[in-house]
Amino acid sequence: MDGIELASFEIISSVGAARSSIMEAMQFARQGQFKRAYEKIDEANAYLSDGHKKHVELIQKESSGDQITVTILFMHAEDQFMTTYSLRDVTYEMIAIWEELKSEERSRVK
Repeated sequence: MDGIELASFEIISSVGAARSSIMEAMQFARQGQFKRAYEKIDEANAYLSDGHKKHVELIQKESSGDQITVTILFMHAEDQFMTTYSLRDVTYEMIAIWEELKSEERSRVK
């Protein structure tokens, strides 16, 4: 396996773990477990950071003159990387909405 293939698989692995943590964060938030939801987002951010490091390494290689061959696998890795970042951002908003709804629900009950 050459450099770009290995890098692609490393990105896919990192963002796959991040995506799983993000989905767990949404489940915790729906249950009203907001602290645990944010912990899962923090976990996802760590995985995304790993993927981002590999992404930056490839950019640095190319900018220093190394030829980077774009493959379908690499395009898939980049797509997963960007959509997972977007999912993370949407999840932050969803958690905030669930927190507000839960707070309003508690206010009505009192």
